[in-house]
Amino acid sequence: METLAVVLNAPESLALERLPLMEPGFNDVVVEVRHTGISTGTERLLWSGRMPAFPGLGYPLVPGYESVGVVLSAGPSSGLHRGDHVFVPGARCFGEVRGLFGGAASHLVTAAHRVIRIDRHLGEKGVLLALAATAWHALQGAPMPELIVGHSALGRLLARLVVANGGPPPLVWETNLARCDGAEGYSVLHPDADARREYARIIDVSGDTAVIDTLVGRLSRGGEIVLAGFYPGTLSFSFPPAFMCEARFRIAAEWVNADLEAVLALVTSGRLSLDGLITHRAPATEAGQAYRTAFSDPRCLKMILNWSKHA
Repeated sequence: METLAVVLNAPESLALERLPLMEPGFNDVVVEVRHTGISTGTERLLWSGRMPAFPGLGYPLVPGYESVGVVLSAGPSSGLHRGDHVFVPGARCFGEVRGLFGGAASHLVTAAHRVIRIDRHLGEKGVLLALAATAWHALQGAPMPELIVGHSALGRLLARLVVANGGPPPLVWETNLARCDGAEGYSVLHPDADARREYARIIDVSGDTAVIDTLVGRLSRGGEIVLAGFYPGTLSFSFPPAFMCEARFRIAAEWVNADLEAVLALVTSGRLSLDGLITHRAPATEAGQAYRTAFSDPRCLKMILNWSKHA
């Protein structure tokens, strides 16, 4: 078995290559991938070579953790069937080539418990489930945020989830004019236009290591900053202002299956919309340019690769 895959052989060195696939076992499924998303967070760091030390990191590697496709074959113990439409958060099935996160390929072999069955009508929007689950994970365990920093696809999903769950519409900060439109039930402002100084809870998805002091200056006493982006460098902040307001910090890590199931239920019920978040599309044969566009064009909220011609 073989697959056509995006391979990062070194930072900024990307190619489409034929790779061998491992043989599926009794609990595995073989998935024919239809679409994969490109992450502007972790995948940008992998592409640029700025990804911090991470389990499984090393080149060459297959990136990608936002894949949707159709089950071609399913092991007798998998619980899935040929023709099922599924979301796949990556795979490690490429022999000596690392899978980090291993979803950007025409075909994948993975354990059945790692995939989740989705409605076929979800189509390409299924790639957004990982981002939605990330947003849901960041919202757990505390009151809804009053301020979200960054109107990226993740920031928009956070704001939509707050509204969908009956929370007061949050304010979203965005410094790039190309990303200020598209708000649904909430407001977007440049930080300089926001006079408020006492937010109880702020979620940052900007990935900007220099933003912490600014956010501390906007906290109420005992307020919380949730770091839901991925930060390549060292985070630091001035202690006295944080001390004066007794600031609290929380890091939201990777989503878990329960988060994915929760957002899938919201999408299925119509409470959470994934519309308007996929802004760019490219055939898999144009992966090199697609990755550059995803990482450099501020108008690109989500780029997806179409693998249908390589099924």
